[in-house]
Amino acid sequence: MTTQSAAISAFKPAATNPALAASLAITLIAAATIAGAWFFQLVLGIVPCPLCLEQRYAYYLAIPLGLLIALAVRGGAPRPLLLAGLAILALASLANAWLGAYHSGVEWGFWKGPTDCSGPVVNLGSATDLLSRLDTVKVVRCDEVQWRFLGLSLAGYNLLISLLMAAIAAWGFVRTAKR
Repeated sequence: MTTQSAAISAFKPAATNPALAASLAITLIAAATIAGAWFFQLVLGIVPCPLCLEQRYAYYLAIPLGLLIALAVRGGAPRPLLLAGLAILALASLANAWLGAYHSGVEWGFWKGPTDCSGPVVNLGSATDLLSRLDTVKVVRCDEVQWRFLGLSLAGYNLLISLLMAAIAAWGFVRTAKR
């Protein structure tokens, strides 16, 4: 057996099993997205706002759940269990897409965002406390875009990535249900 044929045969299980292919694809996409978010935060210094941090939750769910589904497929788990896992991935991705759309709308000024990161600044405390806090606190507002590429902010890209993950999970669900 050549190295090339061994590599090709290693991918055959994922190609013939939609639940495995979908769960692995979602896991890889979610891991790459979180790695990108951490890169923007830790390397480029773009501090996430509260809505940005909330949008990461779906990826933190998708990575281990996608791996669990892949392991369940390899272990011969019953189809209803695989379908439930794929449905959870699809719903979490759709909810995250909604959150990304909401955040994008806040950034574009289509609607108001949460008061804790886009409302008026109130209750600043005493002048002494305010001056001491100004040296240590960086306020990150949800309605101010820190970075755009091709007209989209990170929230906009989260919307697109989440829709892609939801579509992959739905594809895996439908194809697994038909098997």
